[in-house]
Amino acid sequence: MKGSGNPDVITAIQHLNKAIHAGGVDPLVLELVHLRASQINGCSPCVFAGVESAKKHGESEERLHNVVTWRETPFFTEEERAALALTEAATRIQDGAPGVTDEIWDAAADHFDEKQLSAIILNIAMTNFFNRINRTIREQAGKTW
Repeated sequence: MKGSGNPDVITAIQHLNKAIHAGGVDPLVLELVHLRASQINGCSPCVFAGVESAKKHGESEERLHNVVTWRETPFFTEEERAALALTEAATRIQDGAPGVTDEIWDAAADHFDEKQLSAIILNIAMTNFFNRINRTIREQAGKTW
């Protein structure tokens, strides 16, 4: 966070990230989840960082350019689609949006076990957390943190 040097906050974030990555979810799925939530929230620094991180994990340009239209493309697996649907439903909870429906949850549960689902949900929550902070402080894309 901008100007935040609070070691307790930094330690807590590190522990949460460790828990996310210990959940047994393919790192590329976690990257897609992060990128999609950040796109929805219009968080330019998180979109920028998400694209860069996904590339480092071997993600293709073609897929990265199509995350925003994942439903209309053939580029994503059923597992990735389930994670992206869960991400959208959990992120778009404002203004009476239905949230995570039974159908969305069941599709995710068909592809991920309980530990993996917990990691994905925590990843969605952490992404939304940082998206909101960055939007609040008007952080710009392309900076190195």
